[in-house]
Amino acid sequence: MTSYAEVIGDPIAQSKSPTIHGFWIEKLGLEAAYRAHHVTSETLAAYLSERREDADWRGCNVTMPHKQAVAPLVDRIEPLAKRVGAINTVYRAADGALVGRNTDVAGFLEPLAGQLREQHYFRMARVLGTGGAARAVISGLAAEGFTLVVAGRDPDKARGLLDELTEGEHHTAPLSHFAEPTDFAFDDREGCCDLLVNASPLGMRGQPPLAFDWSHAPPGSIVYDIVTDPVETEFLKRARDAGFATIDGLAMLIGQAAAAFRYFFGEDAPREHDTELRELLTR
Repeated sequence: MTSYAEVIGDPIAQSKSPTIHGFWIEKLGLEAAYRAHHVTSETLAAYLSERREDADWRGCNVTMPHKQAVAPLVDRIEPLAKRVGAINTVYRAADGALVGRNTDVAGFLEPLAGQLREQHYFRMARVLGTGGAARAVISGLAAEGFTLVVAGRDPDKARGLLDELTEGEHHTAPLSHFAEPTDFAFDDREGCCDLLVNASPLGMRGQPPLAFDWSHAPPGSIVYDIVTDPVETEFLKRARDAGFATIDGLAMLIGQAAAAFRYFFGEDAPREHDTELRELLTR
């Protein structure tokens, strides 16, 4: 039999994970497979129970709405996943135990590695969104020394996330605050690292656009949108038009998948083919 891994969620048909993992499996010539499997909240426990008994199953990526619900169904949870409060990867360890991990944080931070290796006088990130994806973004940036401003429709929810996931002085704002112009005079940003992240579903296909006035973005900011459908969001287009460097959602998606790939198949993803993979994902 062929070893295999899966991505589970509800819905799941839109997932790009089978394309990503399948591309790497083919490049490496592995006798393995990766597929999408529709799992509802009602069938999640039964799914994991059945896969425990399947010796060819190597694990699964976990997408919405199961990233928190899967926690009591695994045998161990690694520290980062505990801290974030979300599991996006379950794999079978050498002792047979099912282990829950979070690779979203690593995937999100990967395209920022160059900036994070530098020394900065000050790091600040404006994070727009308070849903499940924002948990990984907030946790990762706080650990890298960023002062955060988290904006959501409900500022109390934003404050709750900060209290749960971070230490130190961070701030909240209503999302509507960033939709209106500001005359705030930013100070000298030399030696600073400023980041603006859309961690909300706004701008995703079928969702309303993200209303953001660029007077809120400090000069030299890096603009990062984790939305993957479309990859070229209106938010990113406007950011480039305004002269900002941008990072799209495929960067995080590919990065988190690569971190999971080694746990599933025991090989490093062949990242030298990233350009070809991105072309495949955007056809």
